[in-house]
Amino acid sequence: MRDIVRIGRVHLATDGAAALSLRAVARDLGLVSSAVYRYVASRDELLTLLVADGYDELGDAVDAALAKVDSSDHAERVMAIGRALRAWALAEPATYALLFGSPVPGYDAPAERTTGPGTRVIGGLVEVLEDAWLSGAIALDEAPLAPRRLSRDLARVRRERGMRAPDALIARGMLAWAGLFGCVSFELFGQYGADTFAEPADIFEHHLRVLVAVVGLG
Repeated sequence: MRDIVRIGRVHLATDGAAALSLRAVARDLGLVSSAVYRYVASRDELLTLLVADGYDELGDAVDAALAKVDSSDHAERVMAIGRALRAWALAEPATYALLFGSPVPGYDAPAERTTGPGTRVIGGLVEVLEDAWLSGAIALDEAPLAPRRLSRDLARVRRERGMRAPDALIARGMLAWAGLFGCVSFELFGQYGADTFAEPADIFEHHLRVLVAVVGLG
C-alpha cells in the first residue's frame, strides 16, 4: 500500500489528478492491472488514499514546526503554522493542488476518511488561538456577532471545536485560515505574476505578520 501511494503521488505530479490511472500505477509496480485491484478498488479509492496521505503529511509538517516554538509565544506559533504550510506546499505542489485546488471531475472525497486528516492544520490554529484567549494574550469584545444566524453558526463551531473563545476571535481565526491558504495558493498557482516579487517569501512574511495582527496578537 505504501508503494501504491508513493507511485500514485509520482503520477499525480506528472499526469495530474484527472488523468490518474490505476493501470499505470500497476505497471510501475510491476504488477498486472488485476493484481493492484486487490489493494485499491478504483481510481477514486486511490485518490482518497492520496488525499488522506497528503493531509497527514501536511499535518505532520505543521506539528513538527509547532513543536519547535515556545508554547507561550502565540504569535510565533501562528507564524510557524504559516511557514510550515508554505514550505510543504512548495515542496509538494501536486498534492497541495489535489487538496486545495480545483476539484477533480467526478470525484467526491469521502468525509469519513478525509475530514479528520483534513482539519489538522485548522485544529492547530484553533489550539493556538484558544490558548492565547485563555491566557489573556488576546483581548476582544465577547459580545455575539450580528446577525443572529452568524452567531448561531459560530456557536456551533465553538461546540464542535471545544472552544471558549468569543465569536469575534473565531471569526478572525477563520479569516486567518482563509488568508494563509489564499496567500500560499496565490504564490503556488502563479496568481501574483511571474515577475511581481523578486522573492515571494518577502510578501508572504509580511502577510503573516498582518494575519497575526488580525487575530489580535500583533
